[in-house]
Amino acid sequence: LCLSAFLSLPLAGRAEPIRYSVAEEAESGSLVGKLAEDAGLTPAQLSARRARLVSEDGRQHFRLDGGSGRLVVAGRLDREELCGQAGTCMLPFELLLANPLQFLRVEVALVDINDHSPVFPEERDTFDISETTEPGSRFPLEVAQDLDIGSNSIQAYSIFPENEYFSVSYRSRGEDDTYLELVLEKALDREEQAEIVFSLIAEDGGSPPRSGTTEVKILILDANDNAPVFTQDRYIGKILENMPVGSVVLTVLATDQDDGVNGDISYQLKQAVAQVDSTFVIDPISGQIKITKPLDFEAAETHELRVRATDGGGLSAICKVLVEVVDVNDNAPELVVSSFSSPLPENTVPGTVVALFSVRDRDSGANGQISCALEDQLFFSVRAAYKNYYELVTVSALDREERAQHILSVTAADAGWPPLTSTQTFTVDISDVNDNAPVFNQTSYTMYVRENNVPTVFVGAVSAADADVGLNAKVTYSLAPVQGAERPWCSCISVNSENGHVFVLRPLDYERLRQTQVTVSASDAGSPPLRANVTVRLVVLDENDNAPLVLYPGQESSPASSELVPVSAEAGYLITKVVAVDADSGQNSWLSYHLLRATEPGLFSVGVQSGEVRLRRPVTDRDAVKQKLVVLVRDNGKPPLSATAALSALLLKDFSDMRLPHSSPATEEQQDSLTTYLIVSLVFVSLLFLISTVAFVARKVCKRKELEAGPVLYGADNLQSGLADAAAAGTLPHAYCYEISLTTGSGNSEFKFLRPILPSLPPQHCAMGQEPDEGQDFPCVPVSGEDMAPMDNAGTLSAREFNAL
Repeated sequence: LCLSAFLSLPLAGRAEPIRYSVAEEAESGSLVGKLAEDAGLTPAQLSARRARLVSEDGRQHFRLDGGSGRLVVAGRLDREELCGQAGTCMLPFELLLANPLQFLRVEVALVDINDHSPVFPEERDTFDISETTEPGSRFPLEVAQDLDIGSNSIQAYSIFPENEYFSVSYRSRGEDDTYLELVLEKALDREEQAEIVFSLIAEDGGSPPRSGTTEVKILILDANDNAPVFTQDRYIGKILENMPVGSVVLTVLATDQDDGVNGDISYQLKQAVAQVDSTFVIDPISGQIKITKPLDFEAAETHELRVRATDGGGLSAICKVLVEVVDVNDNAPELVVSSFSSPLPENTVPGTVVALFSVRDRDSGANGQISCALEDQLFFSVRAAYKNYYELVTVSALDREERAQHILSVTAADAGWPPLTSTQTFTVDISDVNDNAPVFNQTSYTMYVRENNVPTVFVGAVSAADADVGLNAKVTYSLAPVQGAERPWCSCISVNSENGHVFVLRPLDYERLRQTQVTVSASDAGSPPLRANVTVRLVVLDENDNAPLVLYPGQESSPASSELVPVSAEAGYLITKVVAVDADSGQNSWLSYHLLRATEPGLFSVGVQSGEVRLRRPVTDRDAVKQKLVVLVRDNGKPPLSATAALSALLLKDFSDMRLPHSSPATEEQQDSLTTYLIVSLVFVSLLFLISTVAFVARKVCKRKELEAGPVLYGADNLQSGLADAAAAGTLPHAYCYEISLTTGSGNSEFKFLRPILPSLPPQHCAMGQEPDEGQDFPCVPVSGEDMAPMDNAGTLSAREFNAL
């Protein structure tokens, strides 16, 4: 396949190029041609095959419109700058297509326009002409130069203003050898006119035409009838481009048959108009031409000069000098990168093109022959593509986790001596592909939580790492769904998707759930995502949250059954056994039994571990027939929890008396309850009678005193004055209530004044224990116990004083 591709390259190079033409100075974006149509392609194919325009010098004069497939001007095009005075100006380049690789040569001819005017080398030209010069004599002139070509170049010369002495002759001896001469039409007479001045006009053939002017001054001298003559019409010299400044290129020589001053020749160098800064200089006496600055073969291969030889009488001759610059190996190869792909996915298949570059050397011959080499041959290699184009391709699989960056150095060397080299460095970054699944730092996790935990308690964390980078390494955690017939995982467990923290969402009960397990999945953010699973086992630790439960004797039966104990039983006799259980585990479920309370504490004992109730000593006649016991059942937790069990035992002489003892407790309890009820009823009836009697007496007293008694004053200090005032007024305030206190065992009764309830209220009678209320037009309302408190001794009247009042 490689051989076939190599053999096909020359065929592609020999294919007929696509040619266009465009006028110079065309505006940017001007249409050159329909390149896609002429190449047999569609605009979509150009885009799909990544069409590119490449040129040998790397300058892009044109660009390809990807949407329409048209070739348009990319920037200003100056034919004179690009091609100089060449008859044809062709701009070649290649259309580069990929998938498959294909090169199409395109040539655009740059058509000249009349954008330059003729320019003479000097603004003024002076001639010394002897008056003895015969009519018809010709005097060479420096031709004007026009950077345009063809019809846009110089077509004619004229004199202004016209005179009778001179005319201009313009003729060509060859394709690039033109001569301009001033022709003497009439004999000169210095005594009549010593000098003649006129303008020489050069006109090109453009439309509209352009022209250039120089001034010609004729000084009429006495006889000098022989002009200098060069030994050659054209001198050709060669010089190496690395010769030092001041080196002699060649020597020109001119002779004159005249003697004396008219035979002394001097040389002047006439540089081309476009060369503003002269590269050469001529010795005016010897005619040696030397270089004034370094030469560069790549900038200009030849230099064209004109040398004028002038004698002492003013006659002159012009010759042409052609200097050829010889190339030396002074330019290193150049690498121009056309395309470069970085970063490169790590799953790139071998043979993928990473970079396309071209190499060139401005030298010629063997100095311009280039070879390329790549230092690293393990993963990449360089192969020739077309002409001076090379491809940097992969040759083996890439792995970012093993090596994330490759620094490649491509060295280009020419065949000169000594050889020159240049190096281009390509830094190829390997981009990550999601080819590594997350890996947990443990094969399984065991986490613990105490029962009755608070909601959302943190119990541990899982952690997984991914060898990839970026999103491919961003790990998120989740609970993996249950597969098939597996037991469903507990909904009380949650995992934080960002950091892998595991939480228990709700309180757990060890007695219902002792352990559970879930599968946690770690998934990266790649596309498609990769994941790994790990088992997380949650173990619930027991807390002492369950009190012992007494199974026997049952505590809900009413009345509780009694255990029968014969009075003849010996110490250690097993009466019954308390049976209890604890739902906790471990030491929280270790139960111990203790006798909390008993009718005869010394008569019974309880096994601490077994809960067996036994006689501690033999039964005596002093022991009650009915014995009550309370057994405390306590677990071993911290803090401990407990429960009580109530038992009763009957001490019987004979089991035939079993019925009597069983009925006596109920009878005694009923009698006790009846007695209590009778006492409460008697007390209630007595109090009700007493209260009724006191209320009746108080009412009668109040009614009688309304009519007879005056104001009653209270207090110890003003009691006598109050009585006098009350007697004078004949009334007592109505806003007072009274209380009668009767003492047992004495015939004396005391009447006590209570504190005034509302002294400023209008006279109104309230019953004992009531006071007026503002919100209801002063109705009587009950007063508190504080208001009903009797007055101290200072405000107390005896029964005798009360009767006198």
